[in-house]
Amino acid sequence: MSAPQPLASTEIEVGHHKTWEPIEGFVLNVDTIWSTALAGLVVIGVGFWMRSKISNEVPSKVQIIWETIVEWVTRQVEDSLGKVHPFVVPLAITLFFFILIANWLELIPTQHWLVSPSADVNLTYALALLVIVGVHIYSIRQRGIKQYVKHYFEPFPVLFPLNLLEEIVKPFTLALRLFGNIFAGGIMIAMIGLMPIWVLWGPNVLWKLFDMAIGVIQAFIFALLTILYFGMAGTTHDEEHAEKEIAEEETAEEETAEEEPAETESVEEESADAEPVGAEPQPEAAH
Repeated sequence: MSAPQPLASTEIEVGHHKTWEPIEGFVLNVDTIWSTALAGLVVIGVGFWMRSKISNEVPSKVQIIWETIVEWVTRQVEDSLGKVHPFVVPLAITLFFFILIANWLELIPTQHWLVSPSADVNLTYALALLVIVGVHIYSIRQRGIKQYVKHYFEPFPVLFPLNLLEEIVKPFTLALRLFGNIFAGGIMIAMIGLMPIWVLWGPNVLWKLFDMAIGVIQAFIFALLTILYFGMAGTTHDEEHAEKEIAEEETAEEETAEEEPAETESVEEESADAEPVGAEPQPEAAH
């Protein structure tokens, strides 16, 4: 007598890809490739659609929403990091939407034909290298090669090994953070598929909603770190110290400016309450 089988079951195939080997030893994960291409086409298609809605005379709702998002993000970045290059914020927003779409693709039931490409470490490493290589090129162009090399020895030369190690691990942490969270989400979806069909719908719906939220958070973190890396790449240690001093001076001036009106008001109130010296007494009113 065979053991009872669950009404709904599936094999956990997370981490296994549909592959193609055009050359011996050169294997391509084709499911990751076409899922990445689809996510890229969606972003490009939305970009062209939004471009068609742009008008210099009467802005459309789409244009207003997009400009509002870009201006708000730019303002938040400049308040935290100071002035950044104009290309940084649009790049980060584009990466956000691309990663978001890539994260959500696996939520579509396609029998493993349409996977989340960000659950493949090859894509996350490619995105991380794109950002980090761009950061170093931008840093050299902004600082010059001399200042670029010098920043590895700041604030003290003895910290050179730690500064170098920090730059080496950045692409790994950027890639593996995104890969690990999305890969874990794929495992949970596959494990939920092992449940009996009469209880499958509840955990499936709840987890997919949670997985959508995780996709948004991970895309946001990747975009935020992109902005932070580019922001730090354009400033030297001396500039950071000078900006900190300027910010402290401005804060002190604002506090002083707020205290002066309060002191003036208190002095005026005391003067008004005090009787003037040498003033003649007022005659009493006749009854």
